[in-house]
Amino acid sequence: MTEVEEEEDKKAIPCKVVLIGESGVGKTSIISRYMHNTFSATVGSTPGANFTTKTIFLKEENQSIKYEIWDTAGQEKYRSLAKVFYKNASVCVLVYEITRRTSFDELKNFWINEVINNGASNISKKIFLIILLIYIVLAVAANKSDMYEYEEVPESEGMAFAKKYKAIFQTTSAKESNGSVDLLFQNIGKQILNPNKENIRALSKDDLPGKGEQLKQEKMKKEKKGGCC
Repeated sequence: MTEVEEEEDKKAIPCKVVLIGESGVGKTSIISRYMHNTFSATVGSTPGANFTTKTIFLKEENQSIKYEIWDTAGQEKYRSLAKVFYKNASVCVLVYEITRRTSFDELKNFWINEVINNGASNISKKIFLIILLIYIVLAVAANKSDMYEYEEVPESEGMAFAKKYKAIFQTTSAKESNGSVDLLFQNIGKQILNPNKENIRALSKDDLPGKGEQLKQEKMKKEKKGGCC
């Protein structure tokens, strides 16, 4: 680390980020893409939790943020351990796989409730939910968007879930280097520094380069064929 980088690191705002969700949805791959711009199809399940840090500078806000990123295990046997890591987090990224509906259902039925319940302590869940929406940044990552042809969870459902909890919504592809993962963390940083700013909906699958453009062209052809004349 250079002297300039060390000085920037000292000025950075520390921010604990926890990725949660079912096993196999790509949490580790998202972090690998963000940290090293790499992807491996043979990544194993995370045993417990892994920790890494990254400092970024947001030009518009003229401020640096030091992300302290926790990658938690999604297997059921580690669920009780996961709450230790996402308690007191500044950011919770709820990750699901667009090709596996059960992973999305678990966000709605289990993981979001874990975030709420385990921060509630002695106050009511209703009051904590209000506090949660004010003081913690939530993000929903619809991962594996490169596999849109096998989609089981429509983007509209993911967006509706995110909107309910005032969360950032982002389609991501850890496999493709299309900038979607970087954009996710940029939007998180902007939300931290400007909490009153309206959430930005980042890249959808239709916006993705290459395959996304091909999908839009296919849709246009189908619409033309469906015409009456």
